[in-house]
This record gives sequence, C-alpha cells and structure tokens, in this order.
Amino acid sequence: MILLTMSIAASVCATDLNVLNDSISSVSIVDSTMYFQETSMISDPAANFIIPAVLISYGALAQTVNPLERLDDHISMEVERNNIKRNTIDDYLQITPMAVAVGMNIMGVKAAHNFRDRTFVELSSFMIMGGTVQVIKRATNIPRPDGSNNQSFPSGHTAFAFTGAHILYKEYKDLSPWIGIAGYATATTVGAMRILNRKHRLSDVVAGAGVGILSTEISYMLLPVFHRIIGVKEDEPALVIAPMIGNGQYGVGVAYVF
Repeated sequence: MILLTMSIAASVCATDLNVLNDSISSVSIVDSTMYFQETSMISDPAANFIIPAVLISYGALAQTVNPLERLDDHISMEVERNNIKRNTIDDYLQITPMAVAVGMNIMGVKAAHNFRDRTFVELSSFMIMGGTVQVIKRATNIPRPDGSNNQSFPSGHTAFAFTGAHILYKEYKDLSPWIGIAGYATATTVGAMRILNRKHRLSDVVAGAGVGILSTEISYMLLPVFHRIIGVKEDEPALVIAPMIGNGQYGVGVAYVF
C-alpha cells in the first residue's frame, strides 16, 4: 500500500510524460508480482491437507481433552433424552455423492480428468479411506453411544460420504461450485444422522469427514505415480485393477479404458 501511494505521488508531481509512464509501469509490475505470489500460495498443494488435518485432529483431541469430551457427551445425552426415532436413511444416503459423480460420467458431463484417471482416483480413494477407518476403529476400540459395539471412532458412513463428495467437488468444481456444495451438504447430513441414530458422537463424524477428504487428496496426489506405473498416455488403453475396502465390505474393482 505504501509503495502504491509513493508511486502515485511521484506520478502526480512528475512533469515529464516519460516519467509518468515509467511510474505506472512500475506499479503494474509490482502489483502483478504480488498477485502471482498470492495465487501461488493459495494454490499450494499442501493447503489441500489443512482442512482434513484440522478435522482429524479435532476428532482425536476430543477423545482426551475434557471440554471436547463433555461436548460429545452432552450432544449424545440430548439425543437420547429426546428419544429421536432411528432410521436407516443414512445407510443409503452415504453413497449419493459418489452415485451422482458416476451418473454425471454416464451422461457425458465433462469432468476434470478422463475416465481412466477418475477410475483410479475413485478406487484408490475408497481403498485408502476404508483401510484407514478400519485400522483406527480397531486401534481405538471406542464404544458406540448405543453400546452396540466398540467401533465408534471414526464414522465410516461419514468418511464414505465425504470421500464421494470431495471427488464430486474436485471433478466438477469448474463446471459449477454448487455441485460440490450439494455433495458436502449431503455428506454432512449423513454425519448428523449418524449422531441422531446414536451410532456416533460429534467427534466421530468430524474425524470421519477428515479421513474421507484426506483419502481423496492422497489419491489425486498419487495420479502422477499411477501414470508412471502404467506407462500410458492420455489416449492409450489401460487396465485398472484395485482393491476396495469399506464399511466391512471387501472386493476388487476392475476397469478397462479403451
């Protein structure tokens, strides 16, 4: 701001037209340099991991930090006290973001990546998410609010939903930001329903959201590695095989791109 003010003052006081032009050019160069520096900082790939890291950290801290533990307990007690009727909509709603992404692919809506790369990202994202959720559940062994088992942390349903929502956002954010917003809203609804169904606490669903987003970001980060491994160009055929793990279900995903 100081530099801009000094440049304008110099321009006003100058009587030589060449001096005026040089001053304006100097301001433009400085302003452009600052713009590109800010853009570079915002687009830094490391920034994509900040939000999931914060979400997962909150979930982890809530297991040991008293104020956060009390918030979890307070919400769970309120849900139980109000005797909210349970439902199974969240079991189906969790797949909605991913189903929308697949549906848009089928309809030919242009995405950020080609079919081969999207297939890799989808399979690897859910593989990483499912494996991470299962490992943490077994390591923490935290009881669910309804006491049904000891696999409360983190929420697998929420992680699944946010994985699909983040893929939806990454692939179609250039088409319309509202597509991603709708995906995140749906995933957030899944998390809220898991709390209302007394299957999870607030910290469980927050951490689950973080795991879902983080898993997706890691998959996109691995795309260049995937390209080197299969050794094909954008328009060459490729066979993609990857395991899928999630919510206690295991399988293998296969896709041939031609």
